[in-house]
Amino acid sequence: MKVIIQIPCYNEEKTLGITLDALPRTLEGVDSVEWLVIDDGSTDGTVDLAIRKGVHCIVRNRRNRGLAHTFLHGLNACLQRGADIIVNTDADNQYCADDIQKLIHPILTGEADMVIGARPIDDIRHWSLQKKILQKIGSKVVRLASGTEIADAPSGFRAISREAAVRLNVFDNYTYTLETIIQAGRKGIPVMSVPIRTNDELRPSRLMKSIPEYVRKSLFTVVRIFMTYRPFRFFAMPGLLVFGAGSLLLLRFLLLYWLGDGAGHIQSVVLSALLLGTGLALMVVGLIADLIGVNRQLLEDIRSRVRELEYTLTRLEKSTRPQSEADNTEGEKCPDETIR
Repeated sequence: MKVIIQIPCYNEEKTLGITLDALPRTLEGVDSVEWLVIDDGSTDGTVDLAIRKGVHCIVRNRRNRGLAHTFLHGLNACLQRGADIIVNTDADNQYCADDIQKLIHPILTGEADMVIGARPIDDIRHWSLQKKILQKIGSKVVRLASGTEIADAPSGFRAISREAAVRLNVFDNYTYTLETIIQAGRKGIPVMSVPIRTNDELRPSRLMKSIPEYVRKSLFTVVRIFMTYRPFRFFAMPGLLVFGAGSLLLLRFLLLYWLGDGAGHIQSVVLSALLLGTGLALMVVGLIADLIGVNRQLLEDIRSRVRELEYTLTRLEKSTRPQSEADNTEGEKCPDETIR
């Protein structure tokens, strides 16, 4: 059983050392633990620091690609290195590294394939009341969209089994946290929360530069993902409501016309026709989007199988190397192993 702890980084020279010093090198129920840093085009000494601190592998983006892309890049690198469980944490030492054992425990026991660390939101002193309220509202929206019971959806402290990792895709450019939970819930991947501790703030959050921007981007992410994974409900349900309103207006006009008072209500006919046409169009779009969604699910299933096959072949290739070569590469630093 191999656990790889991945850390997405962008100019984290000041905080990465503290984070790495706190990471465990052994975990109960695990044969080996590796550290992997994903450098998202840093321009400071992040990479040099990671090498000095004994990181097993560093994968790099040639330029800054954003958190979501960097997370997925690291996920693929972990799978290629034979990870059975992937733990994701932040480079700013926000999360208590001692709780990694709590994160991986439900996966080791078969209770879940994705475990999200739930922060004690009410007890975090450096968070404003507004931020705490927004975090709770956002988590509630994600629970409704995903059908899960995740207490802290934006938390980046999470453990993912190999089986779940090969099935996850990240389409959003802003963040992976909300999308992966909704995606997991819709794909039937067992997800659960465990309470974790946090450390004192070392630097302000880069993801939440301002409250309005964070709300706008998070809301767009949730709507976009819900539209992707529940297209019929997203389009057809509003279409049904609009069609129903148009039908009621038409019935009202027909009733008035039957009573001899329809001459002055021609506007109802025009509005009714508009609503009926709009509602019908939305329902047709919902049907077409649902059919496209079925095709997307098939393509995602094929992609996950191809990814699993690729990673299996990579592991077989490494296992069949001559013993002397395997010994030379054990624990190697690989700052240029995966560069994009």
